[in-house]
Amino acid sequence: MNRLFLGVDVGSVSTNIVLLDDDNNIIEKNYVRTKGNPIKVITELMKEIGERYSDSDIKGVGTTGSGRNLANIILGADIVKNEITSHAIAAINFIPDVKTILEIGGQDSKIILIDNGIVTDFAMNTVCAAGTGSFLDRQAQRLNIDIKNFGDIAIQSNNPVRIAGRCAVFAESDMIHKQQLGHNYEDILNGLCEALVRNYINNLAKGKRIEGPVIFQGGVAANKGIIKAFKKYLNKEVFVPEHHDCMGAIGAAILAKDKVKRTNRTKFRGLDKVKLEYNVRGFECKDCPNMCEVVEIVSNDKILARWQDKCGKYSNINSENEKLA
Repeated sequence: MNRLFLGVDVGSVSTNIVLLDDDNNIIEKNYVRTKGNPIKVITELMKEIGERYSDSDIKGVGTTGSGRNLANIILGADIVKNEITSHAIAAINFIPDVKTILEIGGQDSKIILIDNGIVTDFAMNTVCAAGTGSFLDRQAQRLNIDIKNFGDIAIQSNNPVRIAGRCAVFAESDMIHKQQLGHNYEDILNGLCEALVRNYINNLAKGKRIEGPVIFQGGVAANKGIIKAFKKYLNKEVFVPEHHDCMGAIGAAILAKDKVKRTNRTKFRGLDKVKLEYNVRGFECKDCPNMCEVVEIVSNDKILARWQDKCGKYSNINSENEKLA
């Protein structure tokens, strides 16, 4: 069995895991909905891994995404990295001379600029829904169309209608108006794709020089209509990796492999530890005016970690063996 490296990307919408070998080939891959319960999703995914592999097979672990610290506590990660770094590393592995990364997920979107393998600039959108996959999901539901067919229908359009894309609320109102005027579904869907891309370029990429090669990754990269719109507005070729939906996890696994090769050891807690029951609870610290809402993760009546305290009173304490009161 080859040495395997685990990458875990925990986001608000999806959780992705991959197992890479020493040559960065994907041995295992899983993409599931987080459904507001990242702990349950992580433990269930690792139970599946445990059915096919043992602790000795997994030589390193990397975590990323908004839930990367939580995943680190459960798994024992060798490296914990932000999404920008993880996505950049994965893209460079796909196209070494990549210059621009377009990334659109369910709840956020990013643009990353790279020069000679180094991130030189980036921007993120975590506020406006009009530039994310949730915008397309919502409109597909309104039109009673499966999101998986959205792109295939959109690219059939020869006359896309122009839909206001600066705000999700205005875009939805405009789309309804276009429906009432009798426009074809494919033209409306194509118009929605172009509205999202215009929003992305005019806001997230504003003032940035987009050079090729350009890589498009994230769950929305599966939408052919969005790919077509990016090519139209950027006037450039847009490359979509085969595993575009798991690039964050791939980057985390590559980073873990590099870290373990330097340290010659792993912090992975083992598959048996992952099978434990974990609970999260919070409390408000009243020791100062900050009134921090401290979060702690608990397993077997032991506090494994605490975070969100600004002064570090709780998060800096090694509470692995601290018993619950």
